[in-house]
Amino acid sequence: MDKRIVVLISGSGTNLQALIDADKKGQLGGKIALVVSNKKSAYGLVRAADADIPTFTQTLKEYRDAGKSREDFDQDLAKHIASTQNPDLIVLAGWMHILSPAFIDAFSGKIVNLHPALPGEFDGAHAIDRAYSEFLDGKRTGTGVMVHYVIPEVDKGEPILTQKVPCVEGDSLQDLENRIHAVEHEILPKAVKLVLDHST
Repeated sequence: MDKRIVVLISGSGTNLQALIDADKKGQLGGKIALVVSNKKSAYGLVRAADADIPTFTQTLKEYRDAGKSREDFDQDLAKHIASTQNPDLIVLAGWMHILSPAFIDAFSGKIVNLHPALPGEFDGAHAIDRAYSEFLDGKRTGTGVMVHYVIPEVDKGEPILTQKVPCVEGDSLQDLENRIHAVEHEILPKAVKLVLDHST
C-alpha cells in the first residue's frame, strides 16, 4: 500500500506543484492524500484540485473570531489529519503558520519543512531577504535551502537535505529568489522520497 503524504500550504503552491509532478512520475515514495491550507485564497488549492487531490482549509481567523487559541487551531487540525488520513509524512511546503507542540507532538518525527536557508542561518521569516541584504553588504557570497524535520524550535530540526545556492554579482532580490525556488523544487521531492524510503 502506498505511503500517505499530507501537504500543508499557505500560498501559490509552487513547491506543492513540484511534489505533485514527482508523485505523477512515481518519484515520491508515496502518494499525496490531502492538501491542507490555512488560507482560503491559496492558489495551491487549485493546483491540488487540478490533480484530483482532496483539500481541506482551516483558517486561524475563524478560531480567533470564535475566541479560540492557536493551540486549539493546531490541536483540531492534528485531529482532523490523524483521523481522516493517518499520514506517514506531513510536508510543510510554504506553510506560514508556526506549529505548536499541540500539532507537532501528534506526529512526532513525521513532519518535514522546507526552509530557504542553510542550517543555523536565517531561522524564521524573511530568510531570503536577510541573505540578500548580507550579500549586498559584502558579508556573504551565497545562501541555500534545506529540508529538515520539524521540532518546536523554529527551523532547528535535523536537516534531511541541504543545497547551497550562490549569490551572483548583479543579482536582484528576484534573481536570488528565482534561483532559490528552483533549488527548492528540486530538493523537496528528493527529501520526501528519502524519508519515506527509510520509514517503516
